[in-house]
Amino acid sequence: MAGITGLGTNMNIDGIVKALVDAEKAPKESQLNRLEKSATSRFSAVGQLMGAISEFQTALKDLNSADLFSKRTAKSSNSDLATVTATNTASAGKYQVTVEKLASASKVGTASFAKDATAAAAGTLTVKLGPDDRGVDVQVAAGATLSEIRDSLNQALKDKGVSANIVSNPADGSSRLVLSSNTTGAGKDIYVQASAGLEAFRIGNFADNDPTSSPTGNLAAMDTADAGSSGYINLAEDAEFTVDGLTLRSSSNTVSNAISDVTLNLVGAEPGKKFTVTVEQDTATVKSNIKKFVDAYNKMIGVTKSLTSVTPAGEGNAPVSGALLGDSSVRSLLSTVRNELVKPSGNAGGISILSDLGITTQKDGTLKIEDSKLDKALSTQYEAVAGFFTGDKGLTSRLNAKLDPYTESGGILSERQSGLQETLNSVKDQRTQLALRMEKVQTRLYAQYNAMDSLVANLKQTSDRMSQALSNLPGVVKKS
Repeated sequence: MAGITGLGTNMNIDGIVKALVDAEKAPKESQLNRLEKSATSRFSAVGQLMGAISEFQTALKDLNSADLFSKRTAKSSNSDLATVTATNTASAGKYQVTVEKLASASKVGTASFAKDATAAAAGTLTVKLGPDDRGVDVQVAAGATLSEIRDSLNQALKDKGVSANIVSNPADGSSRLVLSSNTTGAGKDIYVQASAGLEAFRIGNFADNDPTSSPTGNLAAMDTADAGSSGYINLAEDAEFTVDGLTLRSSSNTVSNAISDVTLNLVGAEPGKKFTVTVEQDTATVKSNIKKFVDAYNKMIGVTKSLTSVTPAGEGNAPVSGALLGDSSVRSLLSTVRNELVKPSGNAGGISILSDLGITTQKDGTLKIEDSKLDKALSTQYEAVAGFFTGDKGLTSRLNAKLDPYTESGGILSERQSGLQETLNSVKDQRTQLALRMEKVQTRLYAQYNAMDSLVANLKQTSDRMSQALSNLPGVVKKS
């Protein structure tokens, strides 16, 4: 209702009404501000506490894992010769290994063809990978160029792991077809049978001594002497290596059955050069998870301390209190967790309390790790450490059970946040109601002051008319 007011009295009615409305509004608004600030601060504080507890529970879950303690690490003392991996079921141990020879794949070439040579006749090339292979038939058209024959071979052999290419001699332009396999191991050599008219493409020796007469003829064992006019032959070979002095062979450079549950990846060969393969418990990962457990616990302690402490704000200033100062839920939480931390586990393996692992409580309530003691426990009492942390009666399960009532849906802290949210919703509703009430107060005050202003204006007009009428009466002396 603010506008042009106070014309009758020359009073600032807008200012007066605003001052009166603000004065009536101030106490309730101040109360709501304090309530909102307190509820918001506590809501945020409970959220921080729930986050810290949840992070601690995640660390507990990661540590309470049978898989964690069953992991194995495997390493090679010479990764230029071999790398190694191990499954969780691998037995710990050390092995002396040598790599005498790597497994190789077959690579063969045809006889040399003159520049711009073409197939003399239509026919079939049968490509086999080993003497007993059924083979793949590749049709060749009469007059086909080497490039066209290469393309036909690649199209037909793409699923067999064999590829074809052309190698040319820059001096005279002569060319060969070269076929390469990606299958390693002895007995996996590439053979090419050729029908009549395509004899120049034959690779390998045939038992019937007439390879051109029948593309299904039997193949004899092949060696480098078979190259002859057929080009050149690189035989597929097995890998040769030793484990603790035992000579072993493998058709692949990835060897998964020489040492149980251990895979050797042979990458280089140096006959007679020994190196060590070591398989052991993955203590580094376990130690990392124990440190995460300690760090998460210390973070939770730090959060509770900041939320429940009183911090001096300097001379002349009131101290700053944590949002959960004096909160009984926080005290109960800390007491429960600390009691569980110091409770002996009854583990028969010799690890019953955290201090047996070099983990001790400091004056500020946080935990500290003595690395040397933890390392010793992991190296000499690994199974006992696993039993201390894991299982239904392990420390991590017991701690998690104590924390669940605080963090689970409908739990202590969840209900606390729900109550604080209801308070914030109530503050919002009360602000709406206060605004409506102040509108009514403002409307009433404007009506009252405007009515007064109008009455004063009317009285002033009446006074002016009376003064004018009196001044016109006979005998009235007018002032000049």
